[in-house]
Amino acid sequence: MSTAPNPHPPHHEPDAPRDLVGIGIGPFNLSLAALADPLTGLDAVFYDQRPAFDWHPGLLIDGARIQVPFLADLVTLADPTSPWTFLNYLRDRGRLFPFYFAERFHIQRAEYDAYCRWVSDRLPGLRFGHQVDAVRWNPERDLFEVDFTQLDSDGEAEALGRTYTRNVVLGIGTEPYVPDPLRPLVEAPAVPVFHAADYLAHRDTILAAGHVTVIGAGQSGAEIFLDLLRTRPAGRERLHWLGRTEAFAPMEYSKLGLEHFTPDYTSYFHALPEGVRDRLVTSQWQLHKGIDAGTLAAIHDELYRRTLHGGWPDAVLTPGVRVRTAGRIATTKVELHLEHTQQNTRSRLTTDAVVLATGYRERPLDRMLAGLDPYLRRDSRDRPRVDESFRLVCDPSVTGSVYVQNAGRHTHGVGTPDLGLAAWRSAAILNTLSGEDVYPLPGRTAFTTFGLDEQRPPTPVVPQARQAQVLTPLVDGRQESFRTTI
Repeated sequence: MSTAPNPHPPHHEPDAPRDLVGIGIGPFNLSLAALADPLTGLDAVFYDQRPAFDWHPGLLIDGARIQVPFLADLVTLADPTSPWTFLNYLRDRGRLFPFYFAERFHIQRAEYDAYCRWVSDRLPGLRFGHQVDAVRWNPERDLFEVDFTQLDSDGEAEALGRTYTRNVVLGIGTEPYVPDPLRPLVEAPAVPVFHAADYLAHRDTILAAGHVTVIGAGQSGAEIFLDLLRTRPAGRERLHWLGRTEAFAPMEYSKLGLEHFTPDYTSYFHALPEGVRDRLVTSQWQLHKGIDAGTLAAIHDELYRRTLHGGWPDAVLTPGVRVRTAGRIATTKVELHLEHTQQNTRSRLTTDAVVLATGYRERPLDRMLAGLDPYLRRDSRDRPRVDESFRLVCDPSVTGSVYVQNAGRHTHGVGTPDLGLAAWRSAAILNTLSGEDVYPLPGRTAFTTFGLDEQRPPTPVVPQARQAQVLTPLVDGRQESFRTTI
């Protein structure tokens, strides 16, 4: 399927209420928009303040790959016949055969970004250059009011607008996380301290620094350390790589381990008590914060190559270290005060540049949803409650629904930010929204049975597990029936 790009012209909202307004156009809401596209009875529009689709531009390092297979595109795992699949993107670009011969199950990040741009340029109903300012519930009209500012090409306010909708879906994504001890350094313009989200924008400055420190032992930290290592002369690398975790640990990528990123596990996790869920999210860091084994191997290979003619590379890799405080020295140098968590020892490190691969946090919903605050129901830690259908739990007087994407790790587990669940979650939202199975979803997705319950409770999103089978083995010469959950 090949259509002319959509230039996203200024748009006047209709007087009739929408069925759905999406806020934010990242991969998750783009997935929802792509699956909503063929549903002719659904009137949906999606807003984003950026001028065009843009997915982690600072981390599109040459050769870096996404950590899910290409089948985890925007639509395939819900509708492989959709015109918005990654394979159809390749076909449209005349690259299907080269991809076939490349035999790559995991594509490069830059290619995933290009695929999403291809979809966003062609999908109707996307309004870039529209900043959503507020969402309110109008009890007189039984509708949500969505106020927005239309921006010009320079990002300046051009016009104000309002639209009404029966339902809202928030896909505002995450934001870079900077630890408190390093926040003043990031905000000081003369100091070369950058979050990994801005790595490529400042790569030349970082490469020119005499000594560089990378903080963070996840995938981004590993990719940035490897990229820096490959550019430094042997024996004069002058690199430090520090992380709080106790090891530069590989990500859990066994086949049964990956079943934690299935709808089955998502449903199981949501049904757990709040305290159990909170403990699990903390303990399961290696499911989503570890490092791809191939990246670890490439780092070791590069380090080993530098020992072939004697000597060791001037690179220090130390896990189990936290930054206590940090400050400037001579305007442009940075002094890091470090603590080793196992040895309980402290030291100082002077460096010329710092890259913070310290991850991302969910963007707070409070500002966006301030107008809905009286209606929202919260948990014991004052977080919005999210039901199994990805809807914020509101007062019964609110007859519409506010769906959330990538904002419910505390309720739906480690799979919340995973691209592999994007299409399934989008299909589940559309099924709930329409009141019918416009996208039939599988009744079972994992070989693992995560709990002892014989059946999951029926929900409008995730169908029940298969009925338990009755087995009749022989025990002591007699037939004895017992039940087992499959």
